[in-house]
Amino acid sequence: MDCWEFKKCGREQGGAKADELGVCPAWPDDGAKCARVAGTLCGGQVQGSFAQKLANCMDCGFYQSEYYQRN
Repeated sequence: MDCWEFKKCGREQGGAKADELGVCPAWPDDGAKCARVAGTLCGGQVQGSFAQKLANCMDCGFYQSEYYQRN
């Protein structure tokens, strides 16, 4: 499962919010490791680099799930 499926954010290509918010930079190849990708959204805010957003990611249900690929 990719993050946009888990979070239902609508930022995947053709998603409900892709026109409004743009296509997520994790789409299509990095949805299972989105924390590593700069420019993803969290709480409606664009996130920076992995180092900048790590604290937010650690609180994320997707990041904590079995779907997030740590390797």
